[in-house]
Amino acid sequence: MSDDLSTEKQGRVGRITFTRPQALNALSHEMAMKIEQALDAWATDDDVAMIVIDAEGERAFCAGGDIAAMYHAGKAGDYQIARDFWADEYRMNAKMFNFPKPVAAFMQGFVMGGGVGVGGHASHRIVGDTSQVAMPESGIGLIPDVGGTLLLARAPGRIGEYLGVTGARMGPGDAIHAGFADYYIPEDDWPDLIAQLVDTGDWTLIDAAARPAPDAPLADLQPQIDAHFGGETIGDIVRSLRHEDTDFTAAALKPINRNSPLSMACTVELIHRTRIRDTIEAALANEYRFTYRALELGDFIEGVRAQIIDKDRNPTWQDADAETLPATKISRMLMPLGADELTL
Repeated sequence: MSDDLSTEKQGRVGRITFTRPQALNALSHEMAMKIEQALDAWATDDDVAMIVIDAEGERAFCAGGDIAAMYHAGKAGDYQIARDFWADEYRMNAKMFNFPKPVAAFMQGFVMGGGVGVGGHASHRIVGDTSQVAMPESGIGLIPDVGGTLLLARAPGRIGEYLGVTGARMGPGDAIHAGFADYYIPEDDWPDLIAQLVDTGDWTLIDAAARPAPDAPLADLQPQIDAHFGGETIGDIVRSLRHEDTDFTAAALKPINRNSPLSMACTVELIHRTRIRDTIEAALANEYRFTYRALELGDFIEGVRAQIIDKDRNPTWQDADAETLPATKISRMLMPLGADELTL
């Protein structure tokens, strides 16, 4: 068992707990593999009525993937470490999404990237007052992956494009409104509820414990989001935002002007493709086409350098402006991989 993740049977549940709070429970390759092994073991175990996923520490359920190793390997010209990690992680994401028993995820604090790939695909997704859910990958030259494009594609109106391009954080009300969570339960109530689930395996106790969802500011912004983020491309979105000077457009343009143009462009295209083929398998396969090429052809190495390694927060992207990014660059990142296509 890894010191970063605990998987064990307790009473009537299979319990998965992130135990790496000092690193905001960032998901490593080994942790993803251990989650998959637990899912495989418990899917046909009659002693396990359901799965409970939680995390130690108050700051994060899981704040993303552990990307430093990918960066250093990529800088040395080795792209396979990252490709292997993403292929294995995505296979686990699909198994989580399709798990044949109830899965309850208790998601406090930061729930980002790889954390969404675990908790966001559970059948019973629980948030509390500290929950901050986001897919901010465009800021490091990546795209919302781990099946995130499926959740974004299913969000009301054009909220998916808005969240995927800006990386905006959602509190508990917004997370429920956007379809990234199902239940609001005050975090003080979580320990007793988990104890009851362990004793009984009765997932209906979650419904009984749920409280009315907090306000969702995203719902109030829906008309503006739909008006500006309904374009076919990132260029259409940026032109629309720049054409109107309001508090909303100024706030939306701030992260857009900072994030990777190539990543944002591919994010919009991936969300649109996922609306056409609305399955976790199609979403992950399309995401893998980007991540497979992210180190070699994308902005990932430069994005990680600026945000995680040097921390100067000043990346030099391949493209200066999302509004003028050539469509051929999107096609190059998302074209089929042939023999290297993701297999689940």
